[in-house]
Amino acid sequence: MTASPVHLAQRLLGARPTGDGATSVRVWAPKAGDVSVRLRGLDHALTAAGDGTWEARLDAGHGDDYLLVLDGGDSWPDPHSLWQPEGVRGPSRVLDAATFEIAAGPGLELAELVLYELHVGTFSREGTFDGVIPHLRRLRRLGATAIELMPVATFPGERGWGYDGLYTFAPHPTYGGPEGLARLVDAAHREGLGVVLDVVYNHVGPGNEALRAFGPYFTDRFGETPWGQAIDYAQPGVREWAIQNAELWVRDYAVDGLRLDAVHAVHDDSPVHVLAELGERVRGVNPKALVISEMGPPDFRPLRDWGHDAMWLDDLHHALHVALTGERDGYYAEFDGSMARIAAELSRPEGPRIVAAAQNHDQVGNRALGDRLPDAKRRLAAAVVFFCTYTPLLFQGEEYGETAPFRFFTDHIDPFIADATREGRRREFQHFAGFRAEAPDPQDRESFVLSKLSPREPEQLYVDLLRLRRELPRELNVDYDEDARTLTLRRGRATLHADFSRETVSLRA
Repeated sequence: MTASPVHLAQRLLGARPTGDGATSVRVWAPKAGDVSVRLRGLDHALTAAGDGTWEARLDAGHGDDYLLVLDGGDSWPDPHSLWQPEGVRGPSRVLDAATFEIAAGPGLELAELVLYELHVGTFSREGTFDGVIPHLRRLRRLGATAIELMPVATFPGERGWGYDGLYTFAPHPTYGGPEGLARLVDAAHREGLGVVLDVVYNHVGPGNEALRAFGPYFTDRFGETPWGQAIDYAQPGVREWAIQNAELWVRDYAVDGLRLDAVHAVHDDSPVHVLAELGERVRGVNPKALVISEMGPPDFRPLRDWGHDAMWLDDLHHALHVALTGERDGYYAEFDGSMARIAAELSRPEGPRIVAAAQNHDQVGNRALGDRLPDAKRRLAAAVVFFCTYTPLLFQGEEYGETAPFRFFTDHIDPFIADATREGRRREFQHFAGFRAEAPDPQDRESFVLSKLSPREPEQLYVDLLRLRRELPRELNVDYDEDARTLTLRRGRATLHADFSRETVSLRA
């Protein structure tokens, strides 16, 4: 088992205009005896090109719809489709990314990074990429240096968190599709903001038979993941599916960084781990692009072994949350609510290579009702996170005390999957001591509508803390009083005093 062969890595998969009125179509389909492209009602045979790939040059261009036909039978969208205007069950459409006009990014420096995580569908009334653009200047004034978009790949239905993406190269049509994403990245860059995109390589959403038809994308070799079979990164074509996806966002959409979802569930026993190869290839496209991994447990392979720039780690969030709420259900069970545990979590040596948050989409949305921290608790937790030396992440709306929940919502078009999602959500919370009501139906459109923001200007505490963190030295000193339940943090001339008993915070600078 090895990294992707050089000859396969050099072949862009999917439908790519060649600049002379034609389009090159290439697909990895090692299980097929023959492959054709259905274009304008006619089938055009592809030629076997080795390594399980099939290719042809066709008279097609930007905006042409097509499907792939396997062995003269079923027709499918392209696994590397760049555009799915009719969703997961519609045809693929040829996209010429050379038509994009995207301003150069500001260049993200990890030491100065402040991430603002947002969900395109709920961030604005419009629920689109274009709906985000009028708010960018407000986020820049707040002190954010980059927006982090929750996944935008095409998923089943119109609404969802995005982690059930199926056509991972195609920006979701409800959000505005490829051209809408290009406009948002361009506007963010012109406002001086970078764009980090959340991408998912640990599983594929419902409908993955559309990938299985082409080749062995999945394996039982690692047992079951929380989302079913693991993706098989021992297969060169599957490695390219992930790595070329990462390259696409950085090359064609000029995004400034990627956040890799739940990398602890990306299994690979190849000599070169797929995520190490991914990071190297992304930097081959843009040496300044950031690669950030989300790791569930405190497992530092992304930083130690894979060469990634930073990693999400929620242990500081959990320690703060238990101290503020007393909740000990689920993954909070190992946290004791002590000042000592918070101090320990603040003292990890990785500094800005850890991304920390007082709230994020998981820690709000994975609560039964999607409820946020009350104001006093929110301010205290945010103050500790912003004052420490880790890279801070804000979740949409926290900077002004958004009262709308962020619920778990879906729009699965398969009735079986929809019912299974409802039942799974109900079972998830039936044993939680603090929750006795019926979990809201994620398929109910109301779960989505209730999660829409009502944006306002940020609280001054957030602005002051984000400004101050840019001015202070990197060294952090932490003292605590367990009996008084207080923390005192010092950086240079500034001192932050957090009182967990009174739920107050004071800042002296």
